[in-house]
Amino acid sequence: MLWSIEKIRLELKYTWKISRNASEYKENFIVSCQLHGALGQGEVAPNIRYGETPENIAAAFDLIKDRLEEAPENPMSFESWLQGLNIPNALKFGIESALVHAWCKAHHLNLYQFLGVAKPKEVSSCYTLPIMDPALIPDFYAQHGLARFKQLKVKVSKAEDIDMIKELHKLGPQPFMIDANEAWKDVEELIRFLPTLKPYPILFVEQPMPANFTEEYIYLKQQTQHLLMGDESVLNQPDFNLLSKQFGGINMKLMKAGGYINGIRILREAQQRNMVTMIGCMVETTLGIGSAWNLCSLAEYADLDGCLIVANEPFGYLQETNGSFERIKD
Repeated sequence: MLWSIEKIRLELKYTWKISRNASEYKENFIVSCQLHGALGQGEVAPNIRYGETPENIAAAFDLIKDRLEEAPENPMSFESWLQGLNIPNALKFGIESALVHAWCKAHHLNLYQFLGVAKPKEVSSCYTLPIMDPALIPDFYAQHGLARFKQLKVKVSKAEDIDMIKELHKLGPQPFMIDANEAWKDVEELIRFLPTLKPYPILFVEQPMPANFTEEYIYLKQQTQHLLMGDESVLNQPDFNLLSKQFGGINMKLMKAGGYINGIRILREAQQRNMVTMIGCMVETTLGIGSAWNLCSLAEYADLDGCLIVANEPFGYLQETNGSFERIKD
């Protein structure tokens, strides 16, 4: 096996603002693996929330590159070997997916067949609005054609962001996913805020408090009728005995799970617990989003719009029409 990594800069169509930061661009990586004449590529989307930076991704790859070239070729054996390395989860996913893609090409397999999952049918994604001045919502909705999406996700950081939801509700009938990215630090304040969502079609509230608010989440779940979705609380080794007491659903992101095989395990365990499942993403190209697309038969919701805010998307693996993705290139 021959391995390489390349950093790419993704320019964004607009400022991507969530509760903890704002970005004008993202720096991701493409990992390449040559196996028996077949090229496989995987994407790495580092996220500072998990201590991942472009600098430590590049440094970690340099440290393990020689070991990669001597690792097991079989993806199942490789996955076990890879999970034992102390490197960022996003890099683990980029590496594992590059090998899996090369393996499937070399053996003339569709990825979903190799992974033992059903081929996705129509994959309908939500569209996520960053935090913005509510007065800008009508123009943003029209400019980006949001009427074509079946669901919308709204980033919030404080109670006053209810004004964004009010403005958005005037423009279309879509139900909303509310995503706070751990913004609330006071559970009682959050409990007072949640009833203000009652007039609106809310599907769920995602990760409103920090992941380390363990008891607060257990308490919150008992106090609200809203479905609570865990995101930052769901990493590569989630404790489902705890999560099932805190949340009614999970958002599995391959960049957090560290690989296809572990991501599938997480989704299936959530299903066994009767938890709602969603597949999410970071800001990624259609290479990374196309990876997640293959697992959508295991999820009730897809939040895979990360490639739609990239102004210089380089791959074109997916095509979005009327809010749904189809794969147009292998």
